[in-house]
Amino acid sequence: MLAQGLNKRPLDELSKSIKDMGFNCVRLTWPILLAINDSLASITIRDHFHSLGLNQTIIDMQKNNPSIVDLSIIKAFQAVVKSLGKKKVMVILDNHVSQPLWCCAKTDGNGFFGDKYFDPDLWIKGLSKMANMFKGVSNVVGMSLRNELRGPTQNVPDWNRYMPKGAEAVHAANPNVLIILSGLSFDNDLEFINSHPVTLSFKGKLVFEFHWYSFSDGHIWSSMNPNQACDQVTRKVMRKAGFLLDQGWPLFVSEFGIDLRGKNINDYKYFNCFMTLASGLDFDWALWTLVGSYYLREGVVELNEYYGILDSDWNPIRSSSFLQKISAIQLPFQGPHSPEAILDKVIFHPLTGLCVLRKSLSDPLSLGPCPNSDGWEYTPQNILSIKGTNFCLQADGEGNQAKLGTTCSNLNTKWELFSDSKLQLSSKISNNSSVCLDIDSNNIIVTNACKCISNDNTCDPASQWFKLVDRTKS
Repeated sequence: MLAQGLNKRPLDELSKSIKDMGFNCVRLTWPILLAINDSLASITIRDHFHSLGLNQTIIDMQKNNPSIVDLSIIKAFQAVVKSLGKKKVMVILDNHVSQPLWCCAKTDGNGFFGDKYFDPDLWIKGLSKMANMFKGVSNVVGMSLRNELRGPTQNVPDWNRYMPKGAEAVHAANPNVLIILSGLSFDNDLEFINSHPVTLSFKGKLVFEFHWYSFSDGHIWSSMNPNQACDQVTRKVMRKAGFLLDQGWPLFVSEFGIDLRGKNINDYKYFNCFMTLASGLDFDWALWTLVGSYYLREGVVELNEYYGILDSDWNPIRSSSFLQKISAIQLPFQGPHSPEAILDKVIFHPLTGLCVLRKSLSDPLSLGPCPNSDGWEYTPQNILSIKGTNFCLQADGEGNQAKLGTTCSNLNTKWELFSDSKLQLSSKISNNSSVCLDIDSNNIIVTNACKCISNDNTCDPASQWFKLVDRTKS
């Protein structure tokens, strides 16, 4: 019910840090009871936290945010939104649950319409009240109607019955906000929209949302070769949600993330695959999460959030390399466009979040910030050349630096998208020998033997993954 971390740092300082890290929006969660239970919403933060035994939290919040601690819960919620607005940070109000508790389980009573705590009429009432409360608040740009619908009673007919009712209620109360609809199965499935399209009385405000983590894909990242796994998972994501982009709908990947301790090999494989897809598609996204720790989660005080950008003290960044990596997709390569708007391509390296750069003809090709990249073109003859020049990419033998040249008709100038993932660029250095584009320890572009061409699930092709991404005008 209250944004985390207000016991750690001043609110305006946190809002500024969000902006400074390159983010422009916060997905702010709230429970239905906050909107419909006036006695709950009117309790002060101090009294509510004391009732939970969080006495030290109150002391720390008094130090960092004295203007918040004696506000009612709902007024404190509004203060967070206002602070973000002062820093030009947009807010999406996400109805996460009905009861204020940690989400999500199949049998927690919050999963689907008709569950113990999920009364559709009260849900619509809560959506309407929250939409009306923030009517005219310019930085509140959207409302997500419900997080991760799930559980044994979930079904398409009830989804199609109630979600449009919620959308109409929000639009009636606040016609300026985007209406964001989640799918089924923990928001992993929107495929049913193909056969059950949403019909609303208004147009131009509808967005669909989707969640994607490594654990969304079962055991595929530990059981399969990463090239094969990424290919299969990408196909599934496009089938379950990505198809909406082709139909002209906005798509919002409203949760993704990894354990930032860097010890989860499945997260590592998944995230490299996520970056390849995110770089080439025009979807919006929200990272789980900013949070470094929680006031109280599942009975544990100050539980550390290892998916959090901020560490448990809410000050140093938990992983600066991760923040640098996702900065590549904070400014998208693509936006809504016609095919005529495509300018060129970049050669994107998902492992690092960087692109292939040419500094000068005398310097080796290397990785660097994508906005600094030359424009490339990829011809039907599989030639990779710098657009507007006679220079093409050439392989110069295994273990050697890749180079630019003007002779562009030999075997070593043809680059085929190789392996199941189609993320490795392979060129022949002789009739019987091929190499793949790779990087060395200094991020210099080299060519090496192609990795992960067998079914070995322990191999790591990530250094050789490159994505040819269309770059368009903003």
